[in-house]
Amino acid sequence: MKTKHPPSMKTFLVIWIGQVVSMLGTGLTGFALGVWVYQQTGSVTRFALIAFFTSLPGLIVSPFAGALVDRWDRRWTMILSDCGAGFATLGIVVLLWTDSLDLWHIYLLMGMGSIFNAFQWPAFTASTTLLVPKARFGQAAGMTQMGTALAQVVSPILGGLLLVSIGLWGVILIDFGTFLFATATLLIIHVPRPEASAEGAQAKSSLWREAAYGWTYLRQRDGLMGLLWLFAATNFAMGMLQALLPPLVLSFTTAPVLGTVLSVAGVGMVVGTVVMSLWGGPARRVYGIFGALVVQGVILFLGGLQPNVWLIGSAAFVFLFVHPVVMGCSQAIWQSKVAPDIQGRVFAVRRMVAMSALPVAYLLAGPLADRVFEPALAPGGALAATVGAVIGVGDGRGVGFLFMLLGMFVLIALVVGFAYPRLRRVEEELPDAIPDEEELDQTATLETPAAEVAPEMVGE
Repeated sequence: MKTKHPPSMKTFLVIWIGQVVSMLGTGLTGFALGVWVYQQTGSVTRFALIAFFTSLPGLIVSPFAGALVDRWDRRWTMILSDCGAGFATLGIVVLLWTDSLDLWHIYLLMGMGSIFNAFQWPAFTASTTLLVPKARFGQAAGMTQMGTALAQVVSPILGGLLLVSIGLWGVILIDFGTFLFATATLLIIHVPRPEASAEGAQAKSSLWREAAYGWTYLRQRDGLMGLLWLFAATNFAMGMLQALLPPLVLSFTTAPVLGTVLSVAGVGMVVGTVVMSLWGGPARRVYGIFGALVVQGVILFLGGLQPNVWLIGSAAFVFLFVHPVVMGCSQAIWQSKVAPDIQGRVFAVRRMVAMSALPVAYLLAGPLADRVFEPALAPGGALAATVGAVIGVGDGRGVGFLFMLLGMFVLIALVVGFAYPRLRRVEEELPDAIPDEEELDQTATLETPAAEVAPEMVGE
């Protein structure tokens, strides 16, 4: 009979290296395009639209992408996704080379890259479940976050240097090369197909119904649904933070200081991912999420109190330091509770719902700051005599107060989530879809004749 081998980290590490290099290239392009758009237009709104078009198209197609990921070979799905995103990037190079690049080209091609990423992310995440031992799900999630953190730290610094030395088209051409590297790593590895499960057999239908199955599956599992909505709420705060942190810092200091603050924040995330990669998270992962979100809510509130570089820089460091704990613990719960052969469509719907808060936050951040909170905390504004007496008035104080409200919003969402017993007990009430390694070992021993148990299998 067929022997069941426990999963190993080796193949995951190969894929992870390729994805880290690819994320670095994507970060270089994102930085360089942002600088180019702002230099060409001087418009913050047009600059923010890059992030909008980089997120929205992928969210729209996510349910269908997830259903197709479960139908297709996941390794080839990742390969084709990398190739598609790479050629979209190459299109920007060609337009630059021919002096034809316009804003709508950037929005269109970044949107195409977003669609390809909608296939890439669930395929990579679902493959990780098959490649990594269950006990190391938290560590694998931490390593994935580490790649994102490294890109956040390195891309702005390296992108600025390369933009001056080789220009925008050269930076984007490097990004295309990183896509080729990521594709090469995928060509040399093997990703097993998931075993069929009862849920997977039940979900087989037309593409439309399979795309909707992810939502149906979550509606039947209140604990996972509660976790999903908690993340949608906290992602809204994260999106507002990403859009408003630069204006908050620039309201009282210079661009080089802003760069230092962003670098410090990125270092915090790198350190946090290293800790999470080595630690793997607490045994009760949902409590790890709750604890880290408490820290983030308090930090957001404190970060808006005063226009002080040390305060904001320290707050940004701590906020991103605990972020990998939130993401790693969440990822481990989802991978443990959802059967591997339906993770593509379930994770795609999960991503669509949780990340849908980001475009909303990007669109609301500017108007809320410029038209509501900044005027209210200007000298003589509606809140100048009350809130302004505590946190001050003038440029940036409205954004600071908005940060404080966002911190309170995160804490309120956390209290609501903790009060919901299905979410609080999600790890106990939902059965694991992935067996423990000890169970795999026992099954392999029972199904394999003694003479076939090779010494090199032990402890793999």
